[in-house]
Amino acid sequence: MFSRQFLLVSGLAAATLSTGAWVHSADAAPRDKAFFQSVAGSWSGPGEIVAGKYKGTKFTCSLTGKALDSSNAGVKLDGTCRVGVFQQPMSAEITQSGGSYTGKFLDGAAGKGLDVTSGTVNDGTVVLGLNRQKLNGAMIARVTNDKLMNVTISVKVGEQMVPVIGVTLKRADIDQMAVGSIQ
Repeated sequence: MFSRQFLLVSGLAAATLSTGAWVHSADAAPRDKAFFQSVAGSWSGPGEIVAGKYKGTKFTCSLTGKALDSSNAGVKLDGTCRVGVFQQPMSAEITQSGGSYTGKFLDGAAGKGLDVTSGTVNDGTVVLGLNRQKLNGAMIARVTNDKLMNVTISVKVGEQMVPVIGVTLKRADIDQMAVGSIQ
């Protein structure tokens, strides 16, 4: 139930910006790469479905991001989201493609996931257009500091964007143990 609703909502959220055109300059490439490098690492935190049939459903996600090693900006995310005892694998790959972004969540719209159809990075925020069949939406991820990321997924209903999922992720702390030597 959760995974199907989460995928449906994610799919809806994805398509809204898919028809938008993005202006991308040569100056944006280093900024975009820096943004996706800032997303690298382990993140975890709570989320909630805030609209629709499963409104009020709370979940927790744990994700690990890795900046792409290619010349293009982008990120690969892997992890899980959990509702009670039910766990759903989560994965995404987002890659710069010309002046925009492409990619997929899970196995893309051809499977049970979503396609990334467009995107832009600006001021610590990435906005991605998402699509799944006739559903359009957007995902906005804001990295407010090096330890906090807020993600909102919205879907297009008529001419209006409606937020449906909100997630607050905190960077997992690395244990700062002192390392000593044995004499």
